[in-house]
Amino acid sequence: MRDLAPASTNQSNPLDAHPLIVLQNVSKTFETAAGAFTALRDVSLHIKQGEFVAITGRSGSGKSTLINMLTGIDHPTAGEVLIGDAALHTLSENQLALWRGQNLGIIFQFFQLLPTLSIIDNVMLPMDFAGKYSARERINRAAALLERVGLAEHAWKLPSELSGGQQQRAAIARALANEPRLLIADEPTGNLDSVTAESVFELFTELASQGMTILMVTHDESLARRTHRHITMLDGRISTESSPVLVVLDTGAN
Repeated sequence: MRDLAPASTNQSNPLDAHPLIVLQNVSKTFETAAGAFTALRDVSLHIKQGEFVAITGRSGSGKSTLINMLTGIDHPTAGEVLIGDAALHTLSENQLALWRGQNLGIIFQFFQLLPTLSIIDNVMLPMDFAGKYSARERINRAAALLERVGLAEHAWKLPSELSGGQQQRAAIARALANEPRLLIADEPTGNLDSVTAESVFELFTELASQGMTILMVTHDESLARRTHRHITMLDGRISTESSPVLVVLDTGAN
């Protein structure tokens, strides 16, 4: 089966690529009943095309707010959020919705599959929303994605008929439906057993080797240490950055 990630940039080392994501002096303050709360404090971050980046940190450290900046769910109070040629902090909600459909895949910890739709219909949904592919191409692509994540025989089942690990794999297939440049995974292995979590991580590693940029929020330090870069958040700031085991993913390019 053909690769399901975007075409490789022919960069054997993603650290040599141009930045796909640029956060420049980003801060986010929320007004609450108890007063102003600053969730992000002057965060600057560059992430290259094809990097696999893990983000860790305690509850309240700013991980979720950082992710919300990158998905356009929240706008920064100050600073700039640039992804590719899009300045997310300047886009309207309609423009953001269109941008997400063309560029972004999101995987949630609790799957977020629509319970009344079959698994294959869940995977086709992003294609319908984005108006991508013909009807025949959509079903063929959805079937290929489900085969890729080991769920071909479950395509016409409802989410309730699948285990938690199977539902997460279906959610991954759905996130890949529109061939996104950027995949954001929010605690994707948090509800999975160790064997299934490892298979999900291996799939992410393969996708990154094909040129997809992946940001994974996780509490699993052992997985974080196996990505290109491990970012730790603390009190709304990037506390530490390190380049763990997977410094280079071999794409086969020479």
